Amino acid sequence: MAVKEKVLDLANHISRKKRGAKNEIKATDPEYMILEPVVTEEMAEVALCMEIRKKTNAKELAPLCGKSEKETSKLLWQLADAGVCFVNEIDGVDTYWFDTWVPGIMEMMVNHKENVKKYPQIAEAFEAYGRVRGPRTTGAFPVGVGLMRVIPIEKAIDGETRKVSYEEVSKYLNDNKIFSVSDCSCRTARKVMGEGCGHLAEDMCIQMGHAAEYYIRTGRGREITREEAFEIIKRAEENGLMHQIPNLDGSGKTHAICNCCGCSCLALRTASMFKNVDMVRSNYVSHVDKDKCVACGECVEACPVNALKLGQKLCTVKPIPLKKTETPRDTEWGPEKWNPDYRINRKDVVDTGTSPCKTECPAHIAIQGYIKLASQGRYTEALELIKHENPFPAVCGRICPRKCESACTRGDIDSPVAIDEIKKFIAEQDLNKENRYIPKKRHEYGNKIAVIGAGPAGLSCAFYLSLDGYKVTVFEKQKALGGMLTLGIPSFRLEKEVVNAEIEILKELGVEFKTGVNVGSDVTLKELRNQGFEAFYLAIGAQAGRKLGLEGEDAEGVMTGVDFLRNVNLGNQKTLEGKTVVIGGGNVAIDVARTAVRVGASEVTMHCLESREQMPALLEEIEEALAEEIAINNSWGPKRIVTENGKVIGVEFKKCISTLDEQGRFAPKYDDNDTILVPADNVILSVGQGIDLGNLLADSKIEHNPNQTIKADSFTYQTSEPDVFVGGDVFTGPRFAIDAIAAGKQGAISIHRYVQPGQSLIIGRDRREYHALDKQNLSLEGYDNQPRQSASHVDGAKSRETFKDLRTTFTEDQIKKETERCLSCGATVVDEYQCVGCGACSMKCKFDAISLIRKYNGEGVAFENLKPVVLKQVIKRKGKIAVKKAINMFVKE
Repeated sequence: MAVKEKVLDLANHISRKKRGAKNEIKATDPEYMILEPVVTEEMAEVALCMEIRKKTNAKELAPLCGKSEKETSKLLWQLADAGVCFVNEIDGVDTYWFDTWVPGIMEMMVNHKENVKKYPQIAEAFEAYGRVRGPRTTGAFPVGVGLMRVIPIEKAIDGETRKVSYEEVSKYLNDNKIFSVSDCSCRTARKVMGEGCGHLAEDMCIQMGHAAEYYIRTGRGREITREEAFEIIKRAEENGLMHQIPNLDGSGKTHAICNCCGCSCLALRTASMFKNVDMVRSNYVSHVDKDKCVACGECVEACPVNALKLGQKLCTVKPIPLKKTETPRDTEWGPEKWNPDYRINRKDVVDTGTSPCKTECPAHIAIQGYIKLASQGRYTEALELIKHENPFPAVCGRICPRKCESACTRGDIDSPVAIDEIKKFIAEQDLNKENRYIPKKRHEYGNKIAVIGAGPAGLSCAFYLSLDGYKVTVFEKQKALGGMLTLGIPSFRLEKEVVNAEIEILKELGVEFKTGVNVGSDVTLKELRNQGFEAFYLAIGAQAGRKLGLEGEDAEGVMTGVDFLRNVNLGNQKTLEGKTVVIGGGNVAIDVARTAVRVGASEVTMHCLESREQMPALLEEIEEALAEEIAINNSWGPKRIVTENGKVIGVEFKKCISTLDEQGRFAPKYDDNDTILVPADNVILSVGQGIDLGNLLADSKIEHNPNQTIKADSFTYQTSEPDVFVGGDVFTGPRFAIDAIAAGKQGAISIHRYVQPGQSLIIGRDRREYHALDKQNLSLEGYDNQPRQSASHVDGAKSRETFKDLRTTFTEDQIKKETERCLSCGATVVDEYQCVGCGACSMKCKFDAISLIRKYNGEGVAFENLKPVVLKQVIKRKGKIAVKKAINMFVKE
């Protein structure tokens, strides 16, 4: 393609460079590439007669460019419409001027929606500008005088006595009379490039004064009132965004407020990628009060530049080594010190680890946080914190495997904190309709999403999608909602009223449920697409029972545990007569045995391969089964099922010698000479669950594994059909409800990104990679030995007579005592250099543990006065680098 010479001249003119010079702008540079598709040679001729930031009009420019006033006026308007220059009506005359590339021309050009859609190179050039030119600014700008500047969230500095008015968003809104709002230019560019981060661009950036007039007149933005501007600021803060302003209008002046995210903002890239934080930072840095911090992680997730990470605060035997932070203030800086992958390599935890409880929880719930809130009687806030990661705390408070308690540091002193009981107490209020916590919706997107399966993964996905205002329909094959929560867990462990109460919240959020619909048979995915559904989440679970291939297992009286529990929960099987043998040693087998007792079995025995110590069932559940006079026979494996006239009469077992393989996994060996015959009228096989895909994937490109689990990306959960995502047991195989719940949230994140144009499934996404602190290095002496609280004992003789859950909840007094036992292992750690001082962290903290402290005193400088300030800084930095080198050489010698 031929170069537009005048346009190339204009690119150099705006850049204040000369053609032919060593540093000239070339036709391959972003300055030219952004102009090339929309600026004609004639338009460039007019613009070449203009000077940066010098106001002019058609009458003044016409003789300079050798064109008629009418032609000049037409070309000036075309330049303004394209985004190359501003236009305002001043004293009845259209007045034009151009500004810097950034902030200025490039943002304005990207905000022309039709042009950027038609010519993606406009977006690409905008993105490339900072990437190509950014390194040259490293260390050259003192704090406060960068091209863009972070302005703290105002509430975050309310208590700071040294704050000044130019650090307050309200000042800029109150100083102006005309306002507009437009799409975010950075997120628009990322979207056009297919690199969006999930933060959407619409109606996010506010223009004021001359910029507002220009945006309204050229159709880039819509006019809003000051009150609407304040509301946009508030909404941005609630959604985790922070504020920046163009910083070349002079101290205390600006013409726009940008609401930014760290994962797409091209100004914040200066801090995250090039580590040139002084270029954009405010005068503040975050400060954490470790005594108050509970490592909930809300601030870490909110930080736009990954300056905050979770660490620990317990005393250690050996001091934790402190990392020395190199900065460009006194160090030569090159690509080897950059972080080019900053959009995909965020870290949540420092190298030395953080709280074991949050680490081990599959959903990484802020356990320390809700324990602290409960200790203060702030139960609704505790519930809110839990629901950030788990919308079903009342359910999980009854059936969770308690991985957090197994990892609890308190267990190294005496007994783990009763985390699950605390969560159960907090969640009790959610069961009362009057006290129920229903989260506020963040958006109203409206796209139709289909969730297939109303188990924990599907319900979780529907919950989080509904918070963003998506129109979610859940299709469930059974007549009852809840999946295995309802049909696979007996009521004495999880009462159906509890499940239904938590599902009711989804209904109030607008989720629609259709039961008795078998997707694949009653309606296909293709037909649902034709109905307008834009994405699908497959969460059908592992709802089939498994058999062992034993002789006689198809006889009358033999069934799987999954089928048995489903039939009992649906009311299809109300009685079971005679002697019943349950084969299996897991939690489901315990549930099956205890259910068999309640529906009338005269005698119930369990037989499993594992020794008592190796049984996969939780100790608590084993004890409950024994209390209900269920005999557990360990180290026996089934050899065959004995039948007579097609009906079971017994089971022959062989002795199992429990051994472990090289990986420490259970690897049974059998003694075929040591057998027993156990009489039985019923045999229930509870040895795992299978997956029944039915016709779900008919006429689909979606692949599955030999065990019927669906193949998908392990991070995004996207299948080989781009609009279909998967989660829960149908992806992982049988796991716990909390694993499925965690997967449901991640599925919702992927679906949101998929249905919104130009969004990446991975960029800017939290990988949630947690690791625990080193317990071997902790100094745990001197802590109290306050005993663990326990719920009232349940009499097995009474519990075996009812399907009601007789387990009690902690009293408020017990909650106070138990929450005091938490050691509060973790705390947030701040990299003060990397922190840009936006205040997003402090807005998320419920514990008053993080605040902004004024550390710098930088003020903005007008563009016209910028050069000497930068030169002074460059000379100062060179001196620091030289001194540092000299010291290092001296030390080496």
